[in-house]
Amino acid sequence: MQHSNLEIDNQPAMSSFYFLGIGGTAMASVAVALSHAGHAISGSDTQLYPPMSTYLDDHNIRYFTGFSDKNLISASPDIVVVGNAISRGNPELEYALNYHLELLSMPELVRRHLICDNTSIVVAGTHGKTTTTSLVAWLLEHGGLKPGFLVGGIPENFSIGCRASGRSEDGFFITEGDEYDTAFFDKRSKFLLYRPDIAIINNIEFDHADIFDSLEDIKRSFRLFVNLIPENGTLLVNGDDKVALEIASKAFCRVERFGMTTESDWSARNISTDSETSTFDLVYQGVLLGTISVPLFGNYNIMNALAAIAAATRCGLPFEAIMRAMPLFKRPKRRMEIVGSYPGNITLIEDFAHHPTAIRVTLEALGDLYAGRRIVTCFEPRSNTTTRNIFQQELAECFDPASIVVMGKVHRPERYAPEKSLDTQQLKDELEQKGKTVFLAGKNAASYPYDIVEFLQPLLREGDVVVLLSNGSFGNLKNLLTESFQKNP
Repeated sequence: MQHSNLEIDNQPAMSSFYFLGIGGTAMASVAVALSHAGHAISGSDTQLYPPMSTYLDDHNIRYFTGFSDKNLISASPDIVVVGNAISRGNPELEYALNYHLELLSMPELVRRHLICDNTSIVVAGTHGKTTTTSLVAWLLEHGGLKPGFLVGGIPENFSIGCRASGRSEDGFFITEGDEYDTAFFDKRSKFLLYRPDIAIINNIEFDHADIFDSLEDIKRSFRLFVNLIPENGTLLVNGDDKVALEIASKAFCRVERFGMTTESDWSARNISTDSETSTFDLVYQGVLLGTISVPLFGNYNIMNALAAIAAATRCGLPFEAIMRAMPLFKRPKRRMEIVGSYPGNITLIEDFAHHPTAIRVTLEALGDLYAGRRIVTCFEPRSNTTTRNIFQQELAECFDPASIVVMGKVHRPERYAPEKSLDTQQLKDELEQKGKTVFLAGKNAASYPYDIVEFLQPLLREGDVVVLLSNGSFGNLKNLLTESFQKNP
């Protein structure tokens, strides 16, 4: 069996790529983008389900279900792209190593084949990356710049998560820059491979406890990221975040702040909200530029909008073009996404929030948007940080806007000793002391998450807003609740 040892450069020839772990959102999106660019694409993963299986099928991507060295033998790729969830012991990875196949991480592939010589815009931070990246991409798209992008979700204005730049020269590529590690052979944060010319830091908090030991550990990665920005580049930083400002203070490039305070270069004044949009006056260095309307809610989303506006301006878009594009933006999926409205004026919403700060600001925004209506929150402790007791106290404080809190079962609790795991009973006790109705789901594994549906059915009242918060599937709870609301008006 012959394998090419193809040399990749900034002007790559057509190649065949095999995505090991193709079911991940970013991996699948990049695979489709490279397929559209003319490369031969195949891959494999464990059992794939919609929406990613549908996404790959719709774009005629060949993939294998399950891992076997026979898959690689059949595909005979030039390059194997290794997802960061793949580790030693995977039979396909072991085969690739044994036979010296060329391995590439997904971020390195993006840098070489998609960012290339484009102006690179990288959106980083603990929260808000997906919305901000989607918004920057939309502003440039509406402005006629035909940007390429990689978003860690599906931006509704495009219906694809990744594409190459549409300009042959002087193009732009916007990347959602995750601080998570790159691959089993490269433990750097992904954003360190994206060669930023314009960088956004939305905020910096402790997260990803499986790979970072402390906030200081995370700050170290962000310092390296800032140090990559060239002298003629720009760093846009949250002027209301002390940690982000500390990191930005070491930059060698132009630094501009965005925030709610008058000290920021980019700021929002006179914020108002109705059922459809948020409106604010945009001020740059003390000068009123005009009024912006955008279908986003909550001050944290106003911050995302400010960052995106600042980035689009640095790309050369005039304010008038930005102002026209903003009302036409569509939120990415699972970002305060309205699943549906049902008899009894019940509204079901899904959001990706899983960090205590994200939970708090999301619920606060929903409380303002649906003033006078009860907020019923279903939260699944799933991430490597919230399944531990690192945020035990913070989780007890972030559900204040909710009247009813359903706590999904802790994802894979066997990973940690009991003294290191999230104590959901303690969390229940503390929330009940605040007057909330709390349910701990999953005590009987066989009935989960049907037990959540059964718990909520008799408690829901007319006008309730039911919110699902998880960075996973929540056991298909969204569909189960939808069926329940439709059957039991």
